[in-house]
This record gives sequence, structure tokens and C-alpha cells, in this order.
Amino acid sequence: MAQSIFISAGEASGEHYGALLADALQKQLAASGQTASFFGMGGERMAAAGVECVVRSEDMAVMGLTEVVRHLPRIWREYRRLKQAIRDRRPSVAVLIDFPEIHFRLARELHRLGIPVVYFVSPQLWAWKKHRIKLVQKYVDKMLVIFPFEEPFYRGQGVQAEFVGHPLAELPAPSISREDFAKQAIEINQGLHAIPPKDCPPDEIELFFGRASYDLDPGKEWIALLPGSRHAEIRSNFHTMVKAATQLGDKYQYIVPLAPTLTEQQIRAVHDELSDYCLPDDAPIIAFVRDARAALFHARVSIVASGTATVEAALIGNPFVVVYRVSALTFAIAKRVVKVPFVAMANLIAGKRVVTELIQSDFTAANIVREIEPLIPDGPPRREMMEELARIRGLLAKRQAGGAIDRVAEVTLETMR
Repeated sequence: MAQSIFISAGEASGEHYGALLADALQKQLAASGQTASFFGMGGERMAAAGVECVVRSEDMAVMGLTEVVRHLPRIWREYRRLKQAIRDRRPSVAVLIDFPEIHFRLARELHRLGIPVVYFVSPQLWAWKKHRIKLVQKYVDKMLVIFPFEEPFYRGQGVQAEFVGHPLAELPAPSISREDFAKQAIEINQGLHAIPPKDCPPDEIELFFGRASYDLDPGKEWIALLPGSRHAEIRSNFHTMVKAATQLGDKYQYIVPLAPTLTEQQIRAVHDELSDYCLPDDAPIIAFVRDARAALFHARVSIVASGTATVEAALIGNPFVVVYRVSALTFAIAKRVVKVPFVAMANLIAGKRVVTELIQSDFTAANIVREIEPLIPDGPPRREMMEELARIRGLLAKRQAGGAIDRVAEVTLETMR
């Protein structure tokens, strides 16, 4: 029977790693004269890398207690489909990337079927739900972590763990010029503007499009707004970010990267929401873009929703402020169970507050403006943050032959054999 490898990722960052891993596995297999098929959960990038996506990651990426409850029937249906595919195909090895709510359940099933499990990108058990370490001890054959403090945590619990480095720390700086990036943004936004916003009255369509809200000027300073990779996150975070943009004014232009895991319908919905924000006639230009790293690279500063994007901003060296908002119930529960001093990963890695965190009620337009304005001009606040971000980048780079993804591929094949 031909070998197969199961790769599962449920969010935009993990899906990116899944695509890179599939490519690395194929190259390492080919070098030894072997082949394998790939299937699992992923998005467009994993599919393009040769993974048959039995379940789409965008159909499973829901965050927060109340949010999960609302989507539970769909999540359960897709989970059962994924589990049945594993039973039918019996892969030689499984790689689970982050996304613990689903992947711990899958790890139990994989273990029951005798399929070895490699877990890449640790769930944050060191921050909360430490009792789940028992699941890792029982069902995970190898834990591959991307933050240096995670390896001693797991090894202290008797888990085979290895710090492989952070994949994003190995990437070169984006090579696209500001001019070409602006041209791409214009093309993307012209496509979005081709259809008027939903329920937009005919007499307001001209006003909406008259703002030329996609005409990026490479000669102006850009501020990046990163509201999250899930549609629910964007709906919670984007409006306040846009309010902050209107307060900062039209001397800047604003770029909004959209995660590749978002469906066309979700992207359209985010775009249409701009028309519901009652922006003033002289509202600043707000353009949607595709590449988050390029957006962070070319932006002067950024406003970033808590998550992997904060690590991307730190590694790029772009000064930023961290924001986040969840439902009141989710936040109340999180306050009781999360046992770490910071929310932003950049601060956790540094062991101190490097970037400002505006969470829940502190996440207001006025607070964003107050915290972001000192970081825009050259001066001590900007210089000091950039120095700290450079130190964080050094901590995340594992100096070894190959890179993090290549090492994950090596471990996967060793485990399979």
C-alpha cells in the first residue's frame, strides 16, 4: 500500500506552515527515491502544495467559547468527516499543527489506530489548561516547538520536545517594492469595488466609490491594520481600528491584509462593512491587500490583533500596538484561567513589556492613537522598540543546518519509519 501522510492545520498561520511542510516532505522523499500522498485539513496554500484537503480550515477556525458554541454543529460535522478519512486511509504518520481544540481529539483517535503523531507549534499549555499535558504525554510522539522557553517546559513534563526555531524568523525580507505593492493593492480593491456594497442606496454609491479608497500612494506613509485571520475576529476588531485611522487622519494611508483562509464571501463581507461605519467624506484611504508580511515591511507602524501576526510584526521589526476583543463571557473565563503576565507573544518572549497591549475595554480608538503616534516619527520610542524587536528576532532564530520546516519534515519521516 502506498504511504500517506496526514497534515492538519486549522488557522491561517498553521495552514501556511502546513503548505511549507508538504513541500519539504516531498523534496526529502524524492531525494531518497520515495513518494507519498498527503491529505488532511487545510486551505488554498496547502491544496496548492499537494495536500488533499478533506476539510477546509476556514470552516473550522472559530475562536472563543460563545463563538464555538454557535458554530458547534458545523464543527462537529467537519470533525467527523476528518476522523472518517483517517480511519479509511490509515496514514503512516500524522502532523498536527497548533489548533488544540480539534487536534487533541484527533491525536486520541490517531493513537487508538496506532498512527504516530508529530505535533508542530505547541498549544499554549504553559499559559492555561496545564492539565492537558496528560494528553500530550499519552497521545503525542514528538512535540516540535517554535518558542525557546517551550522546550524545557515540555521536557520537564517527560515529553519528547524539540525547539526547531520559528519558521517566520528564517524568511527573507519581502522583496516587492512599494510601487509594485501599491499597484497590487489597486488591482485587488478595484475587484472588490466592482460590486456596490450590500444594501448601499443608489444615491450613495458614487459617494462611497468617490473616496477612491484603494488608490495607494507609494510616496505617503502607510499604517497597517491587522484585525485578525478569522472573520469573527475581524468583525470584533476592525471597526475600532478604522475609527483610530479616521482620528489619525488622511496624512497617512491604511493597508489591511486579508488572510488567505478567508472565503471570497467573507472578504466581500469585510469590504461591505466599511460602508456601514459611517465614515466622513474626507475619510483616509483604506486599502485591502493580500500579503501581511509585505504590509508590515512597508508600513511605518502597525495596529495588530493578538495572534501570530504579532510575531510577524516583531520579526519584521515594525513598531506596533497589540489589540484584541472577545465576548464578555470568553474574556471573563480567560481572566480566571490564563496564568501569564502578557497577552502578546512578543512580550512573553522578551520577558517584559515591549509593545503596548490594548485588550477588551482598553481597546479604544483614542487609546490606539495615544500609543501609536509616538512610534511614527524617528525618536527614542521608535528606536527603543525596534531594538527590542531585533533582540526577539535573535531569540527565535534556531541556528542549524536547514530551517525549522526542514527539521519538522526530517522528524516526520523519522517517525514514519
